[in-house]
Amino acid sequence: MKVEDLILVSVDDHAIEPPNAFARHMPERFKGREPHVVKSGERDVWVFEEQATGYMGLNSVVGRPKEEYGMEPLGYDQMRRGTWSIKDRVDDMNANGVLGSMCFPTFPGFAGQRFQVHSDRDVSLAAIRAYNDWHLYDWCNAAPGRFIPLMLVPWWDMQAAAAEVNRLAKLGVHAVSLSDNPAVHGYPSIHSDYWDPLWKACSDNNVVICCHIGTGVKATHASDLSPIDAWITTMPISIANSAADWIWAPMWKKFPNLRMALSEGSIGWIPYLLERADFTHRHHNAWTNSNFDGQMPSDIFKKHFVTCFIEDKFGLQNLSFMNEDMVTWESDYPHSDCTWPHSPETAWEGLQHLSKETVDKVTHLNAMREFSFDPFAIHGRENCTVGALRAQAAHVKTEPALGLGGADHGRNDGKAVTSGDINAMFEQADAGTAL
Repeated sequence: MKVEDLILVSVDDHAIEPPNAFARHMPERFKGREPHVVKSGERDVWVFEEQATGYMGLNSVVGRPKEEYGMEPLGYDQMRRGTWSIKDRVDDMNANGVLGSMCFPTFPGFAGQRFQVHSDRDVSLAAIRAYNDWHLYDWCNAAPGRFIPLMLVPWWDMQAAAAEVNRLAKLGVHAVSLSDNPAVHGYPSIHSDYWDPLWKACSDNNVVICCHIGTGVKATHASDLSPIDAWITTMPISIANSAADWIWAPMWKKFPNLRMALSEGSIGWIPYLLERADFTHRHHNAWTNSNFDGQMPSDIFKKHFVTCFIEDKFGLQNLSFMNEDMVTWESDYPHSDCTWPHSPETAWEGLQHLSKETVDKVTHLNAMREFSFDPFAIHGRENCTVGALRAQAAHVKTEPALGLGGADHGRNDGKAVTSGDINAMFEQADAGTAL
């Protein structure tokens, strides 16, 4: 097997919503209240209900030289077009040899957090549904067989959430994005039966719950003087606390076919988490009253949890301590961890010691099965390999683009960029969104 023979399906990428994403899909009674983009100085700013809602670029630095990764995009003209244009995204996927992609939101928050906090629930629900329709019809369905669609749901109304799952599952959507810990946003714990209508709808419709890092429990900055590298290092592992919480959560007994994904969580740390979870159960369940009906916590994880990796040699050498049938690959386009346009080569470094059967599982077959995604039926397997896709992308320019501009982290003295530098940059950027 060679790099050109790989078939890559990414379960974690991101779309920058184009400025008109909501206009066509917002209900008539809410026309004029849909999320939209305005110009604020040199910035393109998303606005919803007269509130500027955060940093639009969100680390969309793909295609830049690494020396310019600290320059956060301020507008669409400072980002590679593949971040927000569906035609250009497919071109970039071909150039990277990537067949399929699941794209998390940007402006709404990875799990739609920004739609969960507005007091007017009717317009918020309309915005969620409009986002889902844009994502399905204008993004995913514009390139059949290339995208795994991903929905958002309201957190404040479980009947409406279940109805949205039922509606979109009938249209072929089998993934929903949710916070890994909704309680930090003021919603009930995942241990509450509050969420049961959503779990049931997902279970009944074969929908995977996707919990992206940073949507609940977040990596913390040790101090303002700490190099930002330390924070970046812990980002994927930061979801470990939530992973343990989900292992002990009650939904697996109620809905035994339910699955969830630790999106952008990596895999190298998982063997020890499972060892520790089993140790905890053996040593403490007599007084904590935890009960897995004769199973171990690791059994719950291996059955219900989908995991993913970008580059993770340690994890790939220790698949026997996980469940290789639930391990998947990700690209993370267009964020700074993305390896575009060399993802096949970097992935192959960690994969080449594995059997072809295992390589096929973790690069595409597991993702296709878990997310009900069948690109082979549309394109034919022979047209889905890295080599076949790259042959379609001879016209795509992949050389680093210099000097696109953006928000400077302000460190030009050769010293390490710190957490304080980055926090100050984001505070300044947030201040710049005031309308």
